[in-house]
Amino acid sequence: ETKNTRLGAGAKANHLTYLGDAEIGSEANIGAGTITCNYDGYGKFQTLIGDRAFIGSNSALVAPVSIGARAIIGAGSTVTSDVEEDSVAVARASMTEKPGAAKAFRDRRDRDTGKKG
Repeated sequence: ETKNTRLGAGAKANHLTYLGDAEIGSEANIGAGTITCNYDGYGKFQTLIGDRAFIGSNSALVAPVSIGARAIIGAGSTVTSDVEEDSVAVARASMTEKPGAAKAFRDRRDRDTGKKG
């Protein structure tokens, strides 16, 4: 879905993508599930994506923000500041796994609610 957005020649925006108030450069590739977060509750802001930039799937670009030409954004990133051309940016927390924590959560929930399951 696009709103007030211009896609340059050869640019691709995959399924489940929302691009609002954005300018997408030529041959840029926008991964599935990517969104431009262009509204903060008071005003709308623009996102600029340079030529041949690659935005990984499920990324959130929080406007106002500019992604330089040929930059690469890692999948799942939340980008809140400008990224220079030819840069790689990954903005996400590391995965943390807590073995056994799901069982402990369920046991605590069951104890607190008196329910099983």
